[in-house]
Amino acid sequence: MYGWHLKILRINLTTRKVTTEDVDPKIARDYLGGRGWAIHYLYKEMDPAVDPLSPENMLIFATGPLTATPAPTGNRYMVVTKSPLTGALAHSNSGGDFPTWMKRTGFDMYIFEGKASEPVYLWVNEDQVEVRSAAHVWGKEVPETTDILKAETHPEARVACIGPAGENLALMAAIMNDKNRAAARSGVGAVMGSKNLKAVVAMGNKNPPLFNPDAMRDISVDTSKNVGVDIKKGSNLRIYGTAYVPQVTNTLGILPTRNFLQGTFEHTDKVDGVALKEQYLIKNVPCYRCPISCGRLTEVPDGPYKGKGEGPEYETISSLGTGCGVSNLAALTKANYLCNEYGMDTITTGMTIAAAMEMYEKGYIPEDVIGMPLRFGDHDAMIAMIHKMARREGFGNDLAEGSYRLCEKYGHPEIAVTARKQEFPGYDPRGSQGMGLLYATSNKGASHMEGDVAYEEVFGVPVKENPLTTEGKPELVKHFEDSFALIDSSGLCVFLAIRYVFSKERMVWPVRLAEMMNLTTGAGYTPEEVLKAAERVYNLERMFLIKAGSGPEHDTLPHRMLHEPLPDGPAKGKVVELDKMLPEFYKLRGWDEKGYPTKEKLEELGLPVS
Repeated sequence: MYGWHLKILRINLTTRKVTTEDVDPKIARDYLGGRGWAIHYLYKEMDPAVDPLSPENMLIFATGPLTATPAPTGNRYMVVTKSPLTGALAHSNSGGDFPTWMKRTGFDMYIFEGKASEPVYLWVNEDQVEVRSAAHVWGKEVPETTDILKAETHPEARVACIGPAGENLALMAAIMNDKNRAAARSGVGAVMGSKNLKAVVAMGNKNPPLFNPDAMRDISVDTSKNVGVDIKKGSNLRIYGTAYVPQVTNTLGILPTRNFLQGTFEHTDKVDGVALKEQYLIKNVPCYRCPISCGRLTEVPDGPYKGKGEGPEYETISSLGTGCGVSNLAALTKANYLCNEYGMDTITTGMTIAAAMEMYEKGYIPEDVIGMPLRFGDHDAMIAMIHKMARREGFGNDLAEGSYRLCEKYGHPEIAVTARKQEFPGYDPRGSQGMGLLYATSNKGASHMEGDVAYEEVFGVPVKENPLTTEGKPELVKHFEDSFALIDSSGLCVFLAIRYVFSKERMVWPVRLAEMMNLTTGAGYTPEEVLKAAERVYNLERMFLIKAGSGPEHDTLPHRMLHEPLPDGPAKGKVVELDKMLPEFYKLRGWDEKGYPTKEKLEELGLPVS
């Protein structure tokens, strides 16, 4: 077969033993790659009930068959493990350069087991594989760690590492690659820290052979041309990056504001993409082989928030910005830099601080516990909390547990805006009903990257759906969830796949993506087969959740979303009508009325029934 190396690198950190193994071609085809391969191995080899921060938890880095191919944006990898934030599943996605360099080492996937007795990093240069001491970089932030490890391995190598937040087991710790790109959500960085694994450094030139390289090159060039046409028309994503989104969500009344107490922010124009471009943008920054180039290199040139790096993107603006009531763009940009340097998910970081701000303002947490006033809009206090969270200093030790545990500790769990204990991203589902169903049923807790129906409800891509109605949303959410499982498994970026690879009539039949997979692998997929494989992945993840103790009883939303109507904006008066959507969703998935996959559905997908 082609496209895949069909090779796994397995690293036992306890014994420092490194082994390689072959992948069964049938498993490769049935589970696609990336996210699919990872859940197959995780479910097969690990008890889902393990403590996420114990040596028994597995940590998997997985590329897809389209990673390191000519496919535009074919440069993604997944980090899959049991989440310490949710107690369920984590599958975090990242781009940059690292995924291609990882694939070029000659392996599709790295599996880490056990725990090192002291800090270590993994150096992989094709057949040269070494577990080396990382004592000299333990405690250092992401940029310095990256520079040191490149200097002592190879200047062209690429580095994925944790910062102090991961070392200190902060539950929002991310794994950063290429300094500014993040496999961010669900605490994957804390799992890496729990294993005393500081970094993975990759280098190689082993591109897997393609089944039909000429045709693959042609379809890739044609896809890139389609992207170019949109850019010439004035693509907001190219001009402003994802920072163009705040004006869109604010107009719809679904921009998270002051811990979701509101859906509109009165100072949106101070923190949006236009303001960022005018004040701090240096240039666009693409991931490897990306024609979209949505990344942003920025610099705050002077003042108390002086700094340089990438971002902020939309999710950072809606969490550390509007979510905290912060309208100071320089401070918000600095907060983004700090999260990258410490290695922290900006969504959970921002919304945890926002929850603490609400509790402080309502008198639920006294000032002497926090160490300072913590009010909405106080950008200096927000930045101070980031430092404390990453270092687990003082009140930061509570913040580092995430908003669910924070609010529970101080007696007001209703203030945490989470699903499966993970903080909501930047779309208030009371004004976007499909997003509400998505958050409730997502296999990794609240996440737009599990099946972002906002593409249709908010942006009208490829077609516009009424965000305020529940009609048709169960089918829409199922299609998006399966499609995102496919995209994550393939190694493509969702920005390209949704806009340029899936059907323009509706994002249902991925004809072009199936063609790319076939030209790469020679597997002979039909569009129906790749979606069926994605459904297989999604259902196996569901079985993992059930065995991990995060089953259908967790398919719900917080009190605020179900019982507190939006107070302002076009969606004023709306709550999420989850009870109208969930039964139909279960039925469409082939699950029973309680939300458990039926024996018939599991057998249809070739999955274990026990």
